[in-house]
Amino acid sequence: MSKAVSKSKESREPDTTIDVRILKALGHPLRQRVLQVLNRGIASPSQIAQEIEEPLSNVSYHVKILESCDAIELVKTEPVRGALEHFYRATMGAALEQEQWALLPESAKNDLAGEALRQIGRHASEAAASGGFEDPKSIVSWINFKLDDEAYAKLSEEALRLVDFATDLEAEAAVRLARLDDEACKEAERRLELATLLFHRA
Repeated sequence: MSKAVSKSKESREPDTTIDVRILKALGHPLRQRVLQVLNRGIASPSQIAQEIEEPLSNVSYHVKILESCDAIELVKTEPVRGALEHFYRATMGAALEQEQWALLPESAKNDLAGEALRQIGRHASEAAASGGFEDPKSIVSWINFKLDDEAYAKLSEEALRLVDFATDLEAEAAVRLARLDDEACKEAERRLELATLLFHRA
């Protein structure tokens, strides 16, 4: 019989596995969107459903999954229109870090990427059908090119910075929009999506 040997903290090998709760929490595009909302602040399922424009039943279902994964936590309850409304906040980010992504098996990477691409494609098609690309500030850009590893790493970092920049701009805009009344806020608000794709061609 083999004998387990404990290792000191200094000699312990780095963990090369990823928590299955993270995979479950981020394994569906709608759960990612719920986490995006809750990473910005406390909200109830009904508020989340209104913001991301999804049926409340779908949002509530995925909120329960996120809670079971310890990705979100209940912070308060309030009586609202004769019912008890639950309010949550995020305890997990809405996306995998590069180090976490590197630990995923290839099948999980393909599944997560496929789900994201299907959602991006659906949203882009719906936007095109409703005039979502008519604004001259909208961007549709697509290029093929070749880089070496050093340039590829720089481009990847810059793409991630763009997403962070968009998040910072959203926080700035939220402060300005909060000063407006409901009608003016609705007029000034621009509901946008930004998708960044950087991948090896087939």
